[in-house]
Amino acid sequence: MITRLAISGYRSIRELVLAPGPLTIVTGANGAGKSSLYRALRLLADVAQGRIVQSLALEGGLDSTLWAGPEKFARAMKTGELPIEPLVRQKPKAVKLGFASDTYSFAIDLGPSSTTASLFALDPQIKVEAQWTGPVLGRSNLFAERRGPSARIRDENGEWRQAATRLAGVDSMMTHCADMRGAYDLSVLRETMRRWRFYDNLRADRDAPARRPQIATFTPALADDGADLAAALATIEEIGEAGALADTIDDAFPGSAIAFANDGYFETLMRQHGLLRPLRASELSEGTLRYLLLVAALLTPRPPPLMVFNEPESSLHPTLIGPLARLMRRVAKETQLVVVSHSAKLVEELGKDDRCVEIALEKQFGETLAPAHDSPKWVWPSR
Repeated sequence: MITRLAISGYRSIRELVLAPGPLTIVTGANGAGKSSLYRALRLLADVAQGRIVQSLALEGGLDSTLWAGPEKFARAMKTGELPIEPLVRQKPKAVKLGFASDTYSFAIDLGPSSTTASLFALDPQIKVEAQWTGPVLGRSNLFAERRGPSARIRDENGEWRQAATRLAGVDSMMTHCADMRGAYDLSVLRETMRRWRFYDNLRADRDAPARRPQIATFTPALADDGADLAAALATIEEIGEAGALADTIDDAFPGSAIAFANDGYFETLMRQHGLLRPLRASELSEGTLRYLLLVAALLTPRPPPLMVFNEPESSLHPTLIGPLARLMRRVAKETQLVVVSHSAKLVEELGKDDRCVEIALEKQFGETLAPAHDSPKWVWPSR
């Protein structure tokens, strides 16, 4: 479980260290920085997939994603005695992302390319990476690090060995140095992060892929766009918790049940009390279809270590918020959930779980802060 999440220099987040719980709800007004926090988590996952540099480039490059305010605020700026203006920069430009967990911890530092004439000017460069055990980085618990093109890893005897000397600035040590024999811990961390799941594009509009029949294939994890809804629900029924699926549907839509049309292609059907025939996915309302998508994601037969939802309440009728929260509280017993939401009702319902951590974001002088949240200690690896 992630116990600390650290973000520095990314969009509206100048410096933020958070302590997520088994179930975390992130709230705040429009523009408070919820999307920046969600994107930062996705970027961390992109490290393990080998695409963090490309992802930042697609966001407009490092200069577009860097914190746009001063490196730090002088007290007189905050009181209005002085205008907000840049101070002499003490540190290099950087986007830093990191987390600590019950097992392994990791941080990455990305900066501008030193080659200004490159055809790929939007690509940032990975300057530093570090992997350690425990919540706070130190000399004794560090066992994999990358500085510039060089990476080294501690062996089983605690001795450092050189793992790479010519790493490109766009390549992470996690993807280029990890192997089960020479860098077992780095390999385990990479595979754990690759199992993280993110849902922020579960389409339920009239042209949504989930409304169309899909090939009948084993699908233990719903795709991030929900295109394989019918196959995912059928997989839950066959090898997962069919009873939990039935109970969840009945909790939200009393007297209703899920069925499937299968002629080599799956199509989701919904039987509703009082109707003489089941409704096809193409006939369901956006709210109903979106709820089925959320159910398929949450009841996966292969629970990931982390699941993150961005505004899951979109399109849902208020009567569905309670059932959704009950399902999330149940799933959070075995999978860490992070939920970014505008819904006061969802915040209230999730807050009924004693393990729930609420992180309320605010914007002050353009900076995203969590003033009511106690920030834990964090140490960034130095360049």
